Amino acid sequence: MKTIKQFRNLSILAVLIAAYSCSNAPKGPAGMAGQVRELKVMELSPRDITLFQDFPTTLQGEQTVEIRPRVAGYIESILVDEGDHVKKGQVLFKLNANDIQAQVRSAEAQVKVAESLVATAKINVDKTKPLVEKNIISSFELESVETSLKSAEAQLAQAKANLANSKANLQYTVITSPTNGIIGNFPYRVGSLVSSSISQPLTTVSNTSSMQAYFSMNEKDFLQMTKFLEGSNTREKLAKLPEVELVLPDNSVYNIKGKIETASGIVDQQTGAVNIRASFSNPEGDLRSGGSGRVRLPEIHRSVITVPQKATFEIQGTHFVYVVNNENKVVNTAIQTIAGNLKEEYVVTAGLKPGDKIVTEGVATLRDGMEIKPKLDNQQATASNNQASGN
Repeated sequence: MKTIKQFRNLSILAVLIAAYSCSNAPKGPAGMAGQVRELKVMELSPRDITLFQDFPTTLQGEQTVEIRPRVAGYIESILVDEGDHVKKGQVLFKLNANDIQAQVRSAEAQVKVAESLVATAKINVDKTKPLVEKNIISSFELESVETSLKSAEAQLAQAKANLANSKANLQYTVITSPTNGIIGNFPYRVGSLVSSSISQPLTTVSNTSSMQAYFSMNEKDFLQMTKFLEGSNTREKLAKLPEVELVLPDNSVYNIKGKIETASGIVDQQTGAVNIRASFSNPEGDLRSGGSGRVRLPEIHRSVITVPQKATFEIQGTHFVYVVNNENKVVNTAIQTIAGNLKEEYVVTAGLKPGDKIVTEGVATLRDGMEIKPKLDNQQATASNNQASGN
């Protein structure tokens, strides 16, 4: 009895599967006997569209200056903090100046000594000249005192030079910013002994009023980008490019657009890439040197055909759509597309032409040669009605 019951259950299951298969199988060109399905279609027309390409980039300030001491000394005070905005000429560090002040005082004393020697030598010259003129003493004596005067004057010049050098060194104990910018890190703190030969700078000052974004593009893409641009050289051609955007690490877009300024004249032999620099204004200091992001380049395509992604299906890497012919039958048509940043559309480069009508719904249920009843989608139907009414 158990075996007979199992056999009956299997028989019923087989009948149900057969009935389901028959109900889903296409029945003639219309797909169902005596009924033609009404499906939305879209008439293709060319339009201009902008795609984007993103390139990883590293940001650098317009100017980054290392701050190093010109004289040896202990750091007495640090008058700014890391990350501060500073102006040109603002005091950053002060070094202990006691030793150099002592050198200045010593140099001042040496100048006074040299001045007294010059004064004495002049007196001797003034006394000797009349005696020589009266032949009381020989001219040799006059030459001797004049030589002493020249020597004293040379010593005075040397003493003054030493004094000027000592005063300059005293000024160097006060370290100022050579440019406007943002302060970097401090590897040395108050009390550290520093000199002009230290391995690391006291800090850096980055002028970030304008940020430079460096990125690379392969040679083929670079040639395609610049091929049809006007200009007698690369710089003139790059000036014709549209503005670019900067995508920040949090995927937000920087609110000021930039401009591509220059490209390297050498292709990297190892990577086959061209190095490119774009510039972005940074008035609020939101961008920092060493930051990262993506430079987004717009690519304008003129008079291209786009199709909704939902209207396509893919077989072994090739995209297909169903084109409706004059007999309202669908034709399975292969198309070529390019990768872009569009979320719901593909840009078609081959396989379709303006005026073609494609099915935009129920694609998975269609078969080649199936007859349908086309219905324009709402937007195209509205546009057609407006044209017919003369609006």
